[in-house]
Amino acid sequence: MTKKRLLNGSAVVAVAGILLIGGGAMAEPEVELMHMWTSGESANALADIANRFREQGGTWRDNAIAGHTATQYAALRARVIAGDAPTAVQLKGPNIQEWVEAIGLANLDPIAEAGNWRDVIAPALIDIMSYDGHLVAVPINIERVNWMFSSPKALAAIGETEPPKTWAEFNAMAERMDAVGIIPVAHGGQDWQDITIFENVVLGQGLDFYKKSFIELDDETLRGPKMIATFDQLRKMVNWMDEGMPGRDWGETSALVAKGEAGFQLTGDWFVGNMGQLGYVPGTDYVCSALPTTDGSSAFSLNPNSFAFFEQDDPDRQAGQKLLAELIMDPEVQARFNKVKGSLPARMDVDLSDFGYCQQLAMEHLEQSIEADALVPSLAHSIAQPQRIRSSVMEIVSNFMNTNMSSKDAANQVADAVQANI
Repeated sequence: MTKKRLLNGSAVVAVAGILLIGGGAMAEPEVELMHMWTSGESANALADIANRFREQGGTWRDNAIAGHTATQYAALRARVIAGDAPTAVQLKGPNIQEWVEAIGLANLDPIAEAGNWRDVIAPALIDIMSYDGHLVAVPINIERVNWMFSSPKALAAIGETEPPKTWAEFNAMAERMDAVGIIPVAHGGQDWQDITIFENVVLGQGLDFYKKSFIELDDETLRGPKMIATFDQLRKMVNWMDEGMPGRDWGETSALVAKGEAGFQLTGDWFVGNMGQLGYVPGTDYVCSALPTTDGSSAFSLNPNSFAFFEQDDPDRQAGQKLLAELIMDPEVQARFNKVKGSLPARMDVDLSDFGYCQQLAMEHLEQSIEADALVPSLAHSIAQPQRIRSSVMEIVSNFMNTNMSSKDAANQVADAVQANI
């Protein structure tokens, strides 16, 4: 699809129907939402939106696809090929633009202008949600990927009170935890968890290094000594993971930290929401902090979630799309959703005074990263690069973590895969 078709073709005609329904019979809002939030705090947070949709007279059909983004997108492609696209879908990063170009997404400018969205959406999200200057997706939150969660009990067991701030400190504490029978690194052996911890180690090696590697896709950097050293650090961490790791769910893994059975988990802020659902308390059962770094940078790895809409002829589905878009951007909905989810609202005008400590710290770090030009899109969660690059890197990282592959071979394979998919 060309930009001309997006702007002048059927997709824009549909926008008038979706967003500006008026006259004639009253439509009964109906929506089918395809997403990947199947359990835990994510499913509970989304359930609140579904309940509000029903309270306003809508019919909600939930289509949750277990797995991660690649799994959901495969299911989405199958539906689109069959001529049965869902009315709404969770889309992220470059995949938003790819779907605009493939079959078209609704231009949301009319409802965005009515709701003054551009005045309240976090500025860093506008380009991600747009195509050719038009908003085509609705953001629900800002997730931070580069968190380190530490167990106060595990730290106390080795005579420490504060999380490590450097990789040297991290490695030394991990060795001491290992010596007293504590799992130093909590990790679930699923491919998306593998690439998440890899991204965090890459970013911990330096902000400029991350940018050169996975934003600019610089071949020399991807093959270079610093990437090899990154895999060396990851290998140390793999050796500190427990035998129960393969296939373990991330939420079950997080509980090991809260119980003091494991020391550290390097993952995103969904950890916070999950801990809240399980009754664990920040500061008591876990501590959230920035990752160790080699350069002292205040980097923030950005992972916003959003929803987009495919053209529909049925007035009820058009009304459902309008209602859902409005609900997602409602300040109260954003507040309730993100308190449960553990993330930050996509709207910058939501009061965070009654949010948890980790979320308030995340906002502080977000503001610092913006000021320092240290806000970066997440590779692991499909924001920095198209899905084909993310998937190819993820496969290599998982192979590295589950075999005796050398760090040099891993770096070269990552570079080769990136070059093949540019």
